[in-house]
Amino acid sequence: MATPNYSYEKRQRELAKKRKTEEKRQRKLNKPEGQSDEPSAEGDAAADAGDTGATPPTPNNAG
Repeated sequence: MATPNYSYEKRQRELAKKRKTEEKRQRKLNKPEGQSDEPSAEGDAAADAGDTGATPPTPNNAG
């Protein structure tokens, strides 16, 4: 059986990581000012409903 080529595997992981960080950097550059990465459909609906910014109560899971 052939021996594993750990250098190749490591290089592939490094390239994937570099590619991912570059994509993230590009998304940040292309994002318009004042807009988040996540869809804000819930935030817009809450603002239209007169949301005061208070956090909703957490359910009690005792039981």
